[in-house]
Formats: sequence, structure tokens, C-alpha cells
Amino acid sequence: MLFALTGFQNFLANTQMGNKVPKMKNDKAETTNRRVFIKRSAGVGTVAALSSLPIGQTAAAQPSGKKTKVGVIGCGSVANKYLPHLKSSPFVELVSTCDIIPQRSKKAAERFNVPNHYPHIDKMLDGAAFDLLVDLTDMQEHYRLNKQALESGKHVWSEKPMANDLAGGQELLDLAKKKGVNIWGAPTVVMSPQFRFMAKTLGEGKLGRVAAAHASYGNAGPGWSSFFYDKNGGSMPDLGVYNLMTLTGLFGPARSVVAMLSIITPTRNIRGKGRIKVEAEDNAMVLMDHDDGAISHMQCGFNYHKGGHHAATNQSHHTISITATGGSMYLAGYDWAPHGVDLALRAQGNKIVRHAADKPRPGTGLHGEGYSWQQGASHVAECLATGKQPEVSAKHALHVIEIMNAARESQRSGKRIAIKSRFTLPAVKGS
Repeated sequence: MLFALTGFQNFLANTQMGNKVPKMKNDKAETTNRRVFIKRSAGVGTVAALSSLPIGQTAAAQPSGKKTKVGVIGCGSVANKYLPHLKSSPFVELVSTCDIIPQRSKKAAERFNVPNHYPHIDKMLDGAAFDLLVDLTDMQEHYRLNKQALESGKHVWSEKPMANDLAGGQELLDLAKKKGVNIWGAPTVVMSPQFRFMAKTLGEGKLGRVAAAHASYGNAGPGWSSFFYDKNGGSMPDLGVYNLMTLTGLFGPARSVVAMLSIITPTRNIRGKGRIKVEAEDNAMVLMDHDDGAISHMQCGFNYHKGGHHAATNQSHHTISITATGGSMYLAGYDWAPHGVDLALRAQGNKIVRHAADKPRPGTGLHGEGYSWQQGASHVAECLATGKQPEVSAKHALHVIEIMNAARESQRSGKRIAIKSRFTLPAVKGS
């Protein structure tokens, strides 16, 4: 990762050695918009940002050797994406799998040649030693399991969300700091080449002053598990979380939220369970304000027509649009599986030009070569093994959790809800 400030390299070195993080002279640097932040950093053509570790949290001691020992809990459908990625990483040693359905854990261990498998987290934590827990369980269980792993001195990579609310997430961050370990949470949209191009374009001021942005993501809703529709489930933590991460990653923390949520389909047919009652929103509209007057909007839901452009992962319609005084910018494809960025600048005659074009994955018809949504655990495992700084931030993930909870409070109260949490803008590679 490239940084513009040599002084900041010393800052990173201090955190990696476990020294106390120096207090920043200007806390506004953590929440300033991307263009102003880059102007303050003296680098030419380089997007600079602060450490992806939470402020005040030092990097924990690195595992011995050049591989991070990993234990995976939750061996359902998501694990079928994560485990191959982890297995292919030269920085990962898969030590154990765990699932409350023992046969599922056993099958995953056999398929990926993992030496240990367990039916419960207690047995997993008491069993073969490992460094990093990868939590792929139902979203309502993440806080409890993440906390137990941190208390046992394990680093944690959690699928989204890492906790159900701001208080729970902050408790996890504080516990990690106390134990000398780290926790990170999905999604990883800020790592895609397309996000990096968009952030760099905004940072260089090519679009002028941003006025508005819109993001959307929806599908017909999962039919294989009920947790998506239970309390603390819903379309926001499953789908909207990606767009919220992207929008706040581009424009900085949300200052306040106004939202309308609803349940369009009150019951769902779930495989193996039959008909269930839907308790969490399956339709959401969230409005956020950022620095410099920028306003962004996210919509998501579980009622989007299967035959429409939202259904396929290899679609190329614009899912994120940005309007500014000097032009417009559009993300082609979902931010978790992006294809390219279309840019139209007033200074260049408003002609739309495709940038950061992705290539199809050979033999699949899908896009995303070089980036995948399931790469987060492999990324932090590499960082733990090598001492590199992660490109994802727990504070950013926590900020998005607060936004989702604020959206629900806005729906209940009919009021605009202030957002308290802050994070540093993601660091962006490139020159």
C-alpha cells in the first residue's frame, strides 16, 4: 500500500511494534471528506489515509512463521466460497472447521483437507490451536461468537455484520484492544479496483463538488434459511450493507440518517421449515448526509423481480451513480462484483468513458477477476502473517452497523437520527 506521508510510515511502525499510538493533533482528519484529506497530504497522485486499524488500537503480535492458522466456524453456503479462497492462500494454514450440524463440519474438513472438525465453538477453542477465527454463521450469532473468540485471544474476521448494534460492536473493539488482538468485519468493497478508481477520481477533484449519490441492491430473497427474516436480520444487513460501506467509503461518515422501511412479503417459504413469519424489513430506503452538503441514498430489498437486471451477478447496469458539479460517475455491476466505472466529465464534453474494466473469469461467464467478496479473511490472514496493514477497518464496519440501526429507529420514530461513530477514509492504492 502506498502512502504519501513519510511521517505516517513511522506511525505505522510504532503501532506494529505495540507502542502507544500518538494522539492526533486534529481529530477532524478522521472525518474529513476525501478531496480535502488528500489536499492536506503532500503526496502527488497518491491517495493517503490513516491506518486501517481502529484509532487507539495497536497491531497485535504476529503469529509465528509465515502462515496464519485459521479456524472456520459456520460451514454452510458462505463457507463454500470462503474455504476455497482460504485454501488457495499461501499465507493460510486451515486448522479446523466447526458447525452445529456436525456432518456439515466434517464434510467441509474432508473436502478441503482440514485436520480438525468440531460440533461446537467451545470444543473448537479448546482444540487445535489457531490464530484467526473466521465467523460465517447466522448474522444474529456473530456478536456472541466473536466475543467468545476474542476472549480466548483469537483474532476475528466476521461476515457482516460483526455485531447487531453499535454498543455490541464497540464492546468487541474494546475487548480486542484489551486482549491484544484484532477484529475485522465484512464487506470488503473498498478493496476492489473499481472502488479505488472512484475514490481516486473523487480525491483528485475531477468531478468537482459532489451533490448526490444513489445505490441499489436487491433480489427475490433467500429461501434456504430463515435467519434473513428473523429479528436482527433483514435486507439491510444482508444486501444494503455493501452499498452503505461503499457510499460512506467514498464520501466519509454519515452525519445523520432518515429512512423508511417496510415488509412487503409478510411470510416466506423456507426450505425445511415451511412457511415462516417475516420479522425484519425486506424493503428499505435510507437517506444519509455527509460533509460538504453531499447527500446519498441507498435502496435494497428482498422483493426484486428475478427476471430483472438485479437477479444476475454478471449484470452490468449501473448500481451506483454519483452526480457532481463537474460530471457524473457510475459503477457498472454490484459493488461486491463490479465490472467497471463509467465516467463523464463536463471538461471532456460529458462523453461517457469506461475505466477500471474488469475481465470475465475464465469459463464462468462471471466477472470479478482479481477481486472477490469472500477475500477478506484471506487478506487479514496475509496481513497477520506478514505485518502488512489491512485495507479494511473495523470502525468502518461498525459505522455501517450504526447506520442500519439508525434507519430502523428513523422508521419507528419518523425522525432524523444523528450518527455518532466515525472512521478514517479507506486508503487507496495507486499513483
